[in-house]
Amino acid sequence: MKIVRWMGIALGMAVLSACSGDKDAPEAAVPVLVVHPAGVSGQAPGVYPGEIRARQESTLSFRVGGELVARAVDAGQHVRRGQLLAELDVADFALQARASKAQLAAAQADLVRARDDHRRYETLAAQQLVSRSTLDQQTAALKAAQGQVDAARANLDVLDNQAGYAQLHAPADGVITHREAEVGQVVSAGQAVFELAADGAREVLIALPEATIGDHAVGEAVQVELWNRAGRMLPGTLREIAGAADAQTRTYAARVSLDDAVPDGVELGQSARVYSRAGRNGTLQLPLAAVQRGDDGSASVWVVEPASSRLKAVPVTVGAYGSDAVPVHTGVSVTDWVVAAGGHLLRSGQPVVAVDRQNRPVLKPVAAAAGSAAPKGGE
Repeated sequence: MKIVRWMGIALGMAVLSACSGDKDAPEAAVPVLVVHPAGVSGQAPGVYPGEIRARQESTLSFRVGGELVARAVDAGQHVRRGQLLAELDVADFALQARASKAQLAAAQADLVRARDDHRRYETLAAQQLVSRSTLDQQTAALKAAQGQVDAARANLDVLDNQAGYAQLHAPADGVITHREAEVGQVVSAGQAVFELAADGAREVLIALPEATIGDHAVGEAVQVELWNRAGRMLPGTLREIAGAADAQTRTYAARVSLDDAVPDGVELGQSARVYSRAGRNGTLQLPLAAVQRGDDGSASVWVVEPASSRLKAVPVTVGAYGSDAVPVHTGVSVTDWVVAAGGHLLRSGQPVVAVDRQNRPVLKPVAAAAGSAAPKGGE
């Protein structure tokens, strides 16, 4: 109610200014509260709010545990593939590697002795000075010594790998969206340290209600409207639908891929709307104050034209009035921005600043042309 009252005051002041101001001065745009036609549930059929996300999102973690001793990046920072992100304390790995090297050296010494013994027993066996079974025992001892060397060398390789795993590198170019650990913290293997949104394709994450999930399918063509580019539709495709509903919200997570290149200035986490033709058969409704009645009983609404931010009267067919809303059968679509209040103070062609119920502009303002003649009102 406060927003509606504020809109009325602003519109009244604009009318008084128009009557007393210079006729040659550019016409000032007045703020108007706008809404999208909604369904009976309050959600416009086929319209789903979403969030810009990266096509590839990765949780980055260490393959070994230890104390985090260095962190080279922070949330929001862009990184390159192979860039060092964080590092664990490697003191324990160094000690283990020294012990493993000592074990390898001892195993190699045993192998040298076993080879010498085996050659000596081969000579004695050829002279029939020792039995065949004794030579077989020396052959088995030689193989065991070789196995000990192989095991010690493999253990050293594992420790060398673990020392390398103590450094966390970026797997791809992208942006660090979250940081989950800090220097001094002891992390376990596989524990999340960073979230990385890879460069490249962008998508819109939406939630499909279970009541309409049967209307949608992977591959469906949709339209995407970015919040900072209201009125501009981008083609998209429904790429993925979750196989099960969320236990709390009872909605199905879905991802919409953008068919065209993402415009400059579109950042991760920004708001978007996805428009789908599926499930649009529900009845739309508007606030009572949005519908204007003519002397002949005809009904119309004010629609803001996105390209010019000017008003246009659109005839509509309405149903029986409710306590606070009226069903609209024809004339408007779910993508239209319809003036929700103060319509009796407006006129066709008037420049406006369209704002939502949070007093946020929903369309980019277009400067009124100086000296332009105002269209005739009365619609």
